Amino acid sequence: MRIGTFMLAGLLFAATMQPASSAGGKLVITGSSTVAPLAAEIAKRFEEKNPGKRIDVQSGGSSRGISDARSGLADIGMVSRALRSDEADLKAFAIARDGVSLILHRDNVVSALSDQQIVDIYTGKITDWAQVGGKVGRITVVNKAEGRSTLELFLHHFKFKASDIKAQVVIGDNQQGIKTVAGNPGAIGYVSIGTAEFEVGAGTPIKLLGMAGVAASVENVRNGSFPLARPLNLVTSAEPQGLAKAFIDFVQSADVQDLVEEQYFVPLGP
Repeated sequence: MRIGTFMLAGLLFAATMQPASSAGGKLVITGSSTVAPLAAEIAKRFEEKNPGKRIDVQSGGSSRGISDARSGLADIGMVSRALRSDEADLKAFAIARDGVSLILHRDNVVSALSDQQIVDIYTGKITDWAQVGGKVGRITVVNKAEGRSTLELFLHHFKFKASDIKAQVVIGDNQQGIKTVAGNPGAIGYVSIGTAEFEVGAGTPIKLLGMAGVAASVENVRNGSFPLARPLNLVTSAEPQGLAKAFIDFVQSADVQDLVEEQYFVPLGP
């Protein structure tokens, strides 16, 4: 399972981290839970090719990636969205593309929702699946916690505020969202398309919902037809040097495109 792959140092606290600049052959990378599994797999390959170098990957959300890169608590931040205008002080390096999809339990008979129905579910106007063509049963709304870029993208796309959402469950990373929906036939959530397709392939009982009539798939992110897509970035507070530059160059190279595809993301380039 992918979640087990990147549980490298999740119990470490940011206050105890030492950036690579003070630790010689070590890089600390923190941030987006969408990017973390991919970054961890790439880090393993980088370490194999560069004996004596260590890459410490920790998740915590895109906001953490931004904050830690700025403060020096991390050498590199992971951010699963484009940088905003107030983040122009950071350098961004795209490594892949991904989309954001709504997910339901596999046994839920609902096969599609309109944008308005999605808004009405998340704002508490629709509370039962029977109101949208499903079986009678209360809807469990699963929302992302503040500071998660997936939440920001979701709010921006559907044009409402975080304070409008009436959620029964608030989760952090994609895996928490998938686990929650997989364990609750009445739940609805939204996560990375790449992560969700990976889990469907592994037999997890969830399904992806399309958006605006377009199926939620990596292929539709690739061809540009899926309406809710985003870049996956690594960010630094200055032009990267030394080990940080070597790692970013490696992440953007053809040497890792197979890992990008194995994680169900869209590689950059042709």
